[in-house]
Amino acid sequence: MIEDIEQDKVNMVVTKDLSRLGRDYLGTGEYIEKWFPEKNIRYVSINDGIDTFSSSNANNDIAPFKSILNDMYSKDLSKKIRTALHTMQKQGKWVGAKAALGYMKDPNNKNHLVICEEEAEIVKTIFNMAYAGNTVGDIKHYLNDNHMPTANGRRYNKSSFWENKTVKQILRNEVYIGNTVQNKRSKINYKNSKLRVNPKEEWNIVKNTHEPIIDKKIFDAVQKMVIVQRYSRNEKKHEFLLDGLLFCYECKHRIGIKAKKRKNKAAYLYTICNNYRRNSKIGLCTSHSFGYDTLEKRILQYIENLFLQIDTNKIETNIKNSLTKYDYKKLLEKIECDINQINDNLDKMYLEKINNKISEEMYDRIYNKLTQQKKQKTEECETIRNKQKENMYDNEKEIRKIVHEFLRLEKLSPEIMRVIINRIELHQDRQIDIIFNFRRLNEISGKC
Repeated sequence: MIEDIEQDKVNMVVTKDLSRLGRDYLGTGEYIEKWFPEKNIRYVSINDGIDTFSSSNANNDIAPFKSILNDMYSKDLSKKIRTALHTMQKQGKWVGAKAALGYMKDPNNKNHLVICEEEAEIVKTIFNMAYAGNTVGDIKHYLNDNHMPTANGRRYNKSSFWENKTVKQILRNEVYIGNTVQNKRSKINYKNSKLRVNPKEEWNIVKNTHEPIIDKKIFDAVQKMVIVQRYSRNEKKHEFLLDGLLFCYECKHRIGIKAKKRKNKAAYLYTICNNYRRNSKIGLCTSHSFGYDTLEKRILQYIENLFLQIDTNKIETNIKNSLTKYDYKKLLEKIECDINQINDNLDKMYLEKINNKISEEMYDRIYNKLTQQKKQKTEECETIRNKQKENMYDNEKEIRKIVHEFLRLEKLSPEIMRVIINRIELHQDRQIDIIFNFRRLNEISGKC
């Protein structure tokens, strides 16, 4: 609908009631009060009697309050559903969208898991191999070599391969000894579907809720093995100039830097595509192997020659304009617009109260809600302004220093490289693409 409006194919939007347009009162208000009028769109809500092209329609003035009530209804409904789901989880009932590999939902009770025999054989194979001392990589290669389907491959006929992390997830999952483990992740709030990982203390774990696939003794023994332990990455012994900038052109995965030991000589550094390294036996990509020292020298020489052709003053200006990671101006404009909308709603609601169109109780409830939201938005606005001040690079001397250090190729660091370069893509035919953070450089750079 929005695309059609942008293309002038629509001049009127009609909904059954206001909640069908949206329950987020800020978003709904943005459309009705600003976006529709800017596009000269007439909006009509049939049950609510709202018509934005009728200036004498009193129902138009009460629309913001109905939007707030719709929003409160959504929030209340979300709380009730979440509480009900958590109650079911604590009772050991399965409420997930899909069951783990090896199980399926009971046809007679969707909140109970039963064993899927064909998938269970794959799970048993994974645990038996791990118990016998095989590494995660060995297990992965065995599954791929024998064309054993993944969950997505079996259930949705999607082309997919086994990866180390998938094998580890299965080996750690208590569901295979008959325990139900839920609430590992949750949505941020009812308006945002993004998931966050919950701490283990918040997980809902109920034992002996369904038939196990793996004997508990085998499961416990596997948990003590190194292959399933969770280790944080050690800090790098060496930080390379091109760290974090190298990518594979063909598969878009990162390219790592490895060292090969040599007798009585310094280690030989080379690059390798991480996707190839993990899945070399199934040929998902090629190695993209370059001698790292030669690669770094080639790239620096190319950039040095390129920079000699460019006015350094323009480079400094570009760097200054590009060092702020986020567009704080747009964020602030959006929040300030929300605050203005809240103020407008407060004014309208006060008038409705004076005219006895809403009760004292409703006024107090909505007023408190709006005031709290305004306070949160104001605090958010202040936080963003502080971040903006912290991230602004106003020191002209420092900017000039960065540019000239790069041009002289002295005291270079990965940080300076990341200021100048967005990414470097290596082709399997040994061509190199450098994508800079500044448009002008990309326009004249060509291929390395």
